[in-house]
Amino acid sequence: MEDNRYARQTALPEIGAQGQQKLADASVLIVGLGGLGSPAATYLTGAGIGRIGLCDPDIVSLSNLQRQVLYTEAEIGLKKTDCAARRLAEISSHTVFDLYPEGLTPGNASHIIAPYDIVVDCCDNYRTRYIIDDVCTSLGKTWIYGSIGAFHGQVAVINGERHIRYTDIYPDRQELESRPAASGGVIGAVPGVIGAIQANEVLKLIAGFGTPLDGYLFTIDLRTLHTSILTL
Repeated sequence: MEDNRYARQTALPEIGAQGQQKLADASVLIVGLGGLGSPAATYLTGAGIGRIGLCDPDIVSLSNLQRQVLYTEAEIGLKKTDCAARRLAEISSHTVFDLYPEGLTPGNASHIIAPYDIVVDCCDNYRTRYIIDDVCTSLGKTWIYGSIGAFHGQVAVINGERHIRYTDIYPDRQELESRPAASGGVIGAVPGVIGAIQANEVLKLIAGFGTPLDGYLFTIDLRTLHTSILTL
């Protein structure tokens, strides 16, 4: 049964049975279950990641449904962690899901992040990203940065073998942390694209194929499909 589930994936020489076992043995924490977290969590679950942490303090709202594809109208007002886990378990009943409806804070971040191999940043605010950066640096964890706005998105692998920190990319911490969570316009396909790329970076790191965005910043403008990869 499981051989058939992942047949199209294990047929790739870059993955094969050995890579699939690495995915099954891996654990990934997703911080933020909104526009980015929805596709990232879906593709990581489908790919066979064995344990996935779902961290988000929010509830589902009507305005989420334009881009947060994990949720339905019937779930408005319910906790995102509960709704996401329920939907993802329908994709893969053997994946273990850990729920963190309290969200990530300076007080709990080390405890939440420590058990996981990789962290995926799918949040919508600078304060949480700097917390992730601090804790992942102290624990020696690699994390996948992603952000979106309007028609644009970007992705980078942080604290990998090149030891690039988020503060190296955005050093104006005090000013950025004072900004509110993102509330501007965004077309729904943007987080779909960026979240999928974040998931792919996780798979590359775990299974050991391709060239991860370690030390590089990928950007895309969906109006023109112009992309760039900048060296950090």
